[in-house]
Amino acid sequence: MDDQQAPRTAVGEAKVITLCGSTRFEAEFAQVNQRLTMEGCVVISLGMFSLPDLPGYDWTADRRDLKGRLGGVHFQKIRMADEVYIVDPGGYLGESTRREIAYAESLGKPVRYLSRDRLAEAGDRPQA
Repeated sequence: MDDQQAPRTAVGEAKVITLCGSTRFEAEFAQVNQRLTMEGCVVISLGMFSLPDLPGYDWTADRRDLKGRLGGVHFQKIRMADEVYIVDPGGYLGESTRREIAYAESLGKPVRYLSRDRLAEAGDRPQA
């Protein structure tokens, strides 16, 4: 990689970043994932953005348990990360995302926000 260095952790490995945010922002998750991957980061994202259509399976009967299981898996992804990146177009934070932020902060994980990065980038541009 010529003179462009990927973000590194203290031990010299690529930085691991877990993405958090609302499942309604699937396109934004894909864009952030691609950008961070191109920067040389290992990106951990959501496992699914909607429930799969399984013939004969009633998700309404399993929804409460499923949400708990998926939340537990996502908390493990946060524990695995060097940093957490919040996909929050327009600054939107739902209840689950706020809980994930609080968990990441309780672990001492750095938390970055897409909305704040966009504001900073806009501030770097010359005024038209």
